[in-house]
Amino acid sequence: MARFGLLASLLSALFTLLVVEAVPFNTTVDGLSPVARDINSRAVIPSGPVWVSYFDRFISSTSLPAVSDVSGFNVFALSFIYSASLQDNAANWALMDATTRTNTKAAYAAAGISIIVSAYGAGPNPTSAGDDPTAAANYISNYVKTYGLDGVDVDYEDFGAIETAGTAVAWLTTFTKAIRAQLPQGQYILTHAPVAPWFSPGLWPGNGYLGVHAAVGSMIDWYNIQFYNQGVTEYTSCSGLLTSSSSQWPQSAVFQIAASGVPLNKIVIGKPAAAGDATNGYVDPGTLAGCLAQAKSSGWSAGAMTWQYPDGNSAWITQVRAQSFPVGSSTGGGTTTSPNGGGGTTTTTTTTTSTTPSGGSCSGAVVWNSSDAYPAGSVVTFNGALWTANQWNEAEAPGGASGAWDRTATCNAALEPATAAGFFTGHAAAVAASLTGAPAAKATN
Repeated sequence: MARFGLLASLLSALFTLLVVEAVPFNTTVDGLSPVARDINSRAVIPSGPVWVSYFDRFISSTSLPAVSDVSGFNVFALSFIYSASLQDNAANWALMDATTRTNTKAAYAAAGISIIVSAYGAGPNPTSAGDDPTAAANYISNYVKTYGLDGVDVDYEDFGAIETAGTAVAWLTTFTKAIRAQLPQGQYILTHAPVAPWFSPGLWPGNGYLGVHAAVGSMIDWYNIQFYNQGVTEYTSCSGLLTSSSSQWPQSAVFQIAASGVPLNKIVIGKPAAAGDATNGYVDPGTLAGCLAQAKSSGWSAGAMTWQYPDGNSAWITQVRAQSFPVGSSTGGGTTTSPNGGGGTTTTTTTTTSTTPSGGSCSGAVVWNSSDAYPAGSVVTFNGALWTANQWNEAEAPGGASGAWDRTATCNAALEPATAAGFFTGHAAAVAASLTGAPAAKATN
């Protein structure tokens, strides 16, 4: 994913001069101001399908888009933060006055929209540059807590580390564990945004992102997969996007990735909002809407991502969701407000209907297991039906009194056995910790 250029560098330099020294990121969360604590206490965690828009383009240095401009999304990603510096709209957020941040966060939260920060993008190559993964994770996590955001997206695009050097899987494993140690699962969002070919089995050292998923997939809430910029004809038809990728990038369509062990409910379909937002891979919103409808009919319910606002605005997402999870419908994805201090209960705003869906395929979905923990949005089969978790839960049987699961379809196809890598086994090892160590040196790009 791209960045908005010269102004970004100027803002980053200004932030370094005016903000970093005033708010040291290697302090503990206990040092947060009352304003930061107030923002931090109202984190918004999506439940059900997620609808993500990135925001890197310069619009304003003093505000985020009006809620009405992004209605229909439930995650808004400020881009970007690096291992030891802020860029673009991540810098803008920190430069806003505390009152503006508080009011903006409250307005987005009331609309059910999480605000997260996206790390890296197409600019830096943190592994190849020698950035320390733990120090980078500490810096990024402290930014999230200091400025009251809902989590982190890892838009890692160090192609050399993934495709040739074979150093990416170990780096991302350490980095992800360090993020989760400070941003606990169920309280903060943690997503990754790899390009789709990195899920092609056996093609990359360490098995690419399948290797990352095997190591830390249970800690990652979902993948904002970039099904674009991979070739003029790649992922541009519904079949190529969903079921049959090309021989150049084998087994990297949505349901093929699921067959490799990545839970279907974690595979968020990423597309550019306009042709100018990517080199290739664009499909018009109406075509994409039809593809999502096809995916839903086969048991998929993860959601979609776009690069980027303002092309990816309320009108765009309303059209994209129209045939599958219409904006305003009870199946379109709700929110959970989570107290980010640890413990406590969550309050969901998701609504359900009394109609029992029928006719869906359960192929590729995992079977519910009483010993596994399931984040919101998890999809399982139980007693002949497909179920979607509307909140984090463990040992809560679908259809039980807790109401933690929504019945989304009746199975009409034979189940396919899920691989062990597709299960959430127990609680993720995520315990809030004090920040330690100095931030990593900024990479030279």
